[in-house]
Order: sequence, then C-alpha cells, then structure tokens
Amino acid sequence: MPADEQPLPSVWTRPQPQRREQPALSRQQIVSAALELLDAEGIDALSMRKLGTRLNAGATSMYTHVANKDELLELVVDEVYGEIETPATGDPAGWRAAVTCCAHSMRATLLRHPWIVSVLGEAGLAYLGPNVLRLQEAMLAMFEAGGFSLQAADQAMNTLVAYVIGISTSEAAWLTTLARSGQSEQEWADRLWPAAEQAVQGYPRLRKLYAVQRTQGLNSTRDDDFDTGLESVLHGLANYLTNDG
Repeated sequence: MPADEQPLPSVWTRPQPQRREQPALSRQQIVSAALELLDAEGIDALSMRKLGTRLNAGATSMYTHVANKDELLELVVDEVYGEIETPATGDPAGWRAAVTCCAHSMRATLLRHPWIVSVLGEAGLAYLGPNVLRLQEAMLAMFEAGGFSLQAADQAMNTLVAYVIGISTSEAAWLTTLARSGQSEQEWADRLWPAAEQAVQGYPRLRKLYAVQRTQGLNSTRDDDFDTGLESVLHGLANYLTNDG
C-alpha cells in the first residue's frame, strides 16, 4: 500500500469497530485508570499489561478501544487537557484577564500531571482530541475578542502555549525530582544552598541573585516568575496588536 494510503497512526483517525454486544470496559474506564496509574507512578510505569491488571481485564477488552500504548497516551493527554479552564469573553478589554486565567489553569493542570510534559511532543496526533480542539477554539476566541485577526490569534495562542509549556516543563521536572527524593522544596534547598553559594563565588551577579533568592520561598518564587513572564508575553502580544493594527 502506498505511503499516502496508509492509515494515520492515531486513535482519532482509526474507525471504531462496530460491536453488537456491550464491551466489558468503556473507553472512559480505561482512560481514567491509565491517568490514575500515570499520576501515581509516572510515565515509565505505564504498560498495557499493567493497566489490564489494574482493571482486572484481559487484553481483548482493552484493545477494543485502543490498539496500543501510543493510542492510549493520546486519549489520556486529551483527558488532561479537558481540565484546563477556558473562560468566555466577549469584552475587548477583558481578553487579557481571560487569557491569564487560561494560562494559569494550563500551568496548574500540567503540574498536577507532571508526567505529561515528557510525552507532549510524542503523542502522535494527540492534538486532534476533542478537549484539545475545544481549548484551541476557546483561546482563539479570547484573542479575537481582543481585536486579533484569526491568523494573529493563532500566532498569539501558539506563543502563549509555548511559554506555559516551556516553563511548566522545568517545574514539572523539578517537582518530579523532589517527589522521588521524598524531601520538601525547602529541605532540598537547605541542602543545596551551601554548595550553590560556594559555586558562584566568582560570579558577582549570580552571587547577589542567590543571596536574594535564599530569603524567598521557593514556591512563591516560582509563582512570581511565572506571573512576570506571562505579563511580559501578554504585553508583547498587546504591543504587536497595536503596532500591527
């Protein structure tokens, strides 16, 4: 079969089999169990066999809905995206507040499921899922309400999502490391600071920066850094809109 006639490897493009009898498991049951497993044990723990054991189900019941682990991840990624809040706005002056709310919700969602950042670029056609499409449609509407053309809204949305995913990836990696260590952020920092301060003795700007950061709470620092970066992104997008208009 020519390459352009090969079926696309995605759960969203594969026709669902027609079955007269009710399957033993629903797709939602499989996705919910997979999400619980991923949140509890991380991406390396997920396998079709382990999931089947968790559900007390045979492979046949699961393969009715998903052909393999990649398709399962597409479904779970889309399930996670369904948690992101998308406030509606028709007020041109309210687009920044709506986008800010959505960005904060996206960050919080990614940090609740830190395993997801390792598969966002590898989940096949995950971005054809209904929750992802709903999110994209809502975000485009937010930017359009602020005066962006559809094309400019698409660019603005991609810029915003790239920022949130980029900073959340680093945060998720940090929180995953903490979880594995069994220590709190403060406990980890207290152990690390002496070595860090010694390492930057020859770098006056870093030394000054570290001295200030040591007096701040790590969690509040991460929140403040996110807010500052988000404001910078939105300020830049607003300037782009003004200058482009």
